[in-house]
Amino acid sequence: MEGKQKIARMEKILRGLLDEIGIDKKSEAYENTPRRMASMYIEVFSGMYNSDDISHITLFDNPGYSDIICLKKIPFYSMCLHHFLPMFGHVSVAYIPSDKIVGLSKIPRIVKHFASRPQVQEELTKDLADYFNDKLRANGVLVMVNARHLCMEMRGVKSHGVETISSAIRGSFKTNPTTKDEALKLIMS
Repeated sequence: MEGKQKIARMEKILRGLLDEIGIDKKSEAYENTPRRMASMYIEVFSGMYNSDDISHITLFDNPGYSDIICLKKIPFYSMCLHHFLPMFGHVSVAYIPSDKIVGLSKIPRIVKHFASRPQVQEELTKDLADYFNDKLRANGVLVMVNARHLCMEMRGVKSHGVETISSAIRGSFKTNPTTKDEALKLIMS
């Protein structure tokens, strides 16, 4: 019931917002727009409401692998906290396992979970690195996020196609320049 109540409350607020913008209430297209918007926000911000996506991530005993594991160009969509406009791009994750590894398919699931909330790109980058570092107890973690921000493309400076790149580095990638360079080469290749 909470979900239906949340949608009804959001629908009422969004209807007021659309009225203030001046959307024609007599338009057939308008009639269900507030409900569709409320449902969309629940879906887009599911990372705030649903921790099931990452709460049951299974770790496996490391079979003795001590080198870098890297997943590149994991697509993501998120919303900029400043203007509530989309940002989108891809995330690359490199880690050096300690005693545990994670199934490869879980890494994109974790990225999707963390991306599904309003935030700034720097926060997304930091939160992913902290999660992988803490959850995996990894020897090293490097997260790189490449994103385009519609708040820069649709409004303000209106600069199209600009990519913002942020990174967060933990463990041996931070303390060992050679290891860091190797991870960066893997991500950038």
